[in-house]
This record gives sequence, C-alpha cells and structure tokens, in this order.
Amino acid sequence: MKIGIVIPAHNEAMTMTNCLTSVQTAMTQLPPTITAYPLVVLDSCTDETLALVKAAGVDYLCCHYHCVGRVRDMGIRHAIKKGATWIACTDADSIVTVDWLIQQIAHMTQQPTDMICGVVSVDSWAHLAPQTRQDYINHYQDSMGHRHIHGANLMFSSEAYLTVGGFAPLPCHEDVDLVKKFEAQGYAITWSNQVRVITSSRLEARAAEGFAAFLANLEKSHLSE
Repeated sequence: MKIGIVIPAHNEAMTMTNCLTSVQTAMTQLPPTITAYPLVVLDSCTDETLALVKAAGVDYLCCHYHCVGRVRDMGIRHAIKKGATWIACTDADSIVTVDWLIQQIAHMTQQPTDMICGVVSVDSWAHLAPQTRQDYINHYQDSMGHRHIHGANLMFSSEAYLTVGGFAPLPCHEDVDLVKKFEAQGYAITWSNQVRVITSSRLEARAAEGFAAFLANLEKSHLSE
C-alpha cells in the first residue's frame, strides 16, 4: 500500500516546516509494508515556501491557479500516477498527530472504508475572545460519527476519487463538494475523531470561506457586541 499525502500551499513560509516535520514524523510510524509519498503543491507562492519544502526534502509541484480545488486535484492525480492507492489530505498551516497515518490504517483494517473525515483541534485561542472559543466548542462535535468536513484532514481511496471525478475547481468548499460526491455514489465514509490534525487559529484566510474565515466571523461577532 502506498499513501499519497497532498498538501496545497500559498505563501505558507511561517508554517510549512512544522507541517512537513509532523508529516514526516507520522510516516516513521508506518509498518514496512506501507509507504508514504508527501507532495506539496505550491500555488502562486511569492515567499520562502518553496525553499523550505526543498530543505525538507519533500517533492513538490508549482502552479498558478489561485484555486484550492484545482491545486488539490493536481497534486492528487500526480500522487496517483506515482502509485498512491490511498490519499491523505492536509494543509500547510496544520500539524498532523504522530498517529495520524496509523489511525487511518486502523480504520481501514477494522472496517473497509472509502473515505475518512477527521477532526481538527485549534492550535491557540490566546489572541481570540473567550466567547469565540466557547462558541466554537459548543458548535464542534469532537466525537466519532461527527459530520465536520475539513480539507486539512480528509482521506480517501484513489480508485473512488477517480470514479467520482475528483475535487471540483472550486475556490472554497471543494472538500464539502467531494464528500457529497462520495455520498451520492454510495461510498463508505468513516467520520472519525481518532484521525486528528491541529490547525492554525489565524484569522487571515487563504480561502474566502475557509476555516480562518469561519473563526474570523465568530470573532467579529463578539468584538461588535
């Protein structure tokens, strides 16, 4: 089995190294029968992201799409051509847990699945209003069977991905769209809180309606009170 780990990046010099270090650490936990191929897809980067990826010894592609759906799809199709039969997606502003990959294997071993939707933890609440944190906790279901969808923690079968047509060329919510495609074609989906990543609490969004924008809107609602 070969796992393709695909990471889109747009000017992520502040977080890229920590992301790749966490991915490489998770890879060391895999048994010898399973290999992993990390790939960063740099979209219109003008900072030091590329230099950091090279320093980490990780393969990469470059593009100028300004569209996360196209970026993810480009990377995934490249990984599949390299022999990946399972795709694990995360983001450059996120850190995967040490057991991120082996928890995915555990789910597939326990019960065959075509997709795993994992959960995210927020790295820091220090710069946000206390009520923002509370509202988030009240909203978020950190449990098995949750229904949250994060491009930063989404895994699936390469075969199923190609069958449904892959990520749509969307600037945001490409992850939600892909899950809907899997559901529409009757693929098995595991909603797991055992597969985890820690993601940035920054408020400067890369995607107009992504996770950072969600936190920013929560924060704005309390600052205006």
